Amino acid sequence: MTRYAPEEIRHALGTGLLSFPVTHFTAELDFDEASYRDNLGWLSSHPAAGLFVAGGTGEFFSLTIGEVGRVLRAAVQETAGTVPIIGPAGYGTAQAVEMARDAEAAGADAILLFPPYLTEASQDGLAAHVEAICAATSLGVIVYHRANAAFSVPTIERLVGTCPNLVGFKDGVGDIELMTRLYATVGDRLLYIGGLPTAETFALPYLELGVTTYSSAIFNFVPKFALEFYDAVRARDRAGVYGRLNDFVLPLVEIRNRRPGYAVSIVKAGMRAIGRPAGPVRPPLTDLTDEEMIKLTALIEKLG
Repeated sequence: MTRYAPEEIRHALGTGLLSFPVTHFTAELDFDEASYRDNLGWLSSHPAAGLFVAGGTGEFFSLTIGEVGRVLRAAVQETAGTVPIIGPAGYGTAQAVEMARDAEAAGADAILLFPPYLTEASQDGLAAHVEAICAATSLGVIVYHRANAAFSVPTIERLVGTCPNLVGFKDGVGDIELMTRLYATVGDRLLYIGGLPTAETFALPYLELGVTTYSSAIFNFVPKFALEFYDAVRARDRAGVYGRLNDFVLPLVEIRNRRPGYAVSIVKAGMRAIGRPAGPVRPPLTDLTDEEMIKLTALIEKLG
């Protein structure tokens, strides 16, 4: 028995800021469940509208299917219904179906469907992929529009008709014309989520495109700042948004842009800087250098 019908989870996730906790690893790169659970307790003390567990910042791409299940169950058990938990599904259609079914069995409240692994696909193929996952679960499904899962507006319009439990569209591409056309076509039938790296950078202009929430990576290590930033965006407080962008977000982005993969690595570095280490990232990602770590720590300390 799920806690949320699809339309209910669509509404619940749209009421506030979303985030995705990192996945804790030991020095030997094993899942550190005890530290992960402890951190979820700390994160849950700050009011997020939903958590994408074992997601992109949670290094989904480096986890085995078994590990995804362990991470997801730890999150469901530790949060105990205090915040909606969105589980991941991805890779090929068969694996994604298996993950979606397991997420529902584990007690997740929704599914984030990641792009299929490696191969390019036609729009008909992408639609069939999404339809198979939606048919496999009663949970609300959010598609992640990025990389080789770049959906056209007609494809999403088709899926809205064939998949009653398709509830969200997370944008990781940044095509403003597509987002405008999509909202003009299907309107509030879907929840629109900002999913570009360091989503705060795009949050204010995206609000005008119907993107009312986004997944915040920095919530992991500066949750108070992240929530204040989100409130400023929703209030359309341009001075408040741009002041925070200049003071913290844009300098953070400069460090993030130094190497591919740092959109994830910098979050674990931020955790270490505030005294809540989450272990290293798994290869093929690399951790920040000592020099970059010093710059990031100084930046965080300026927030007070």
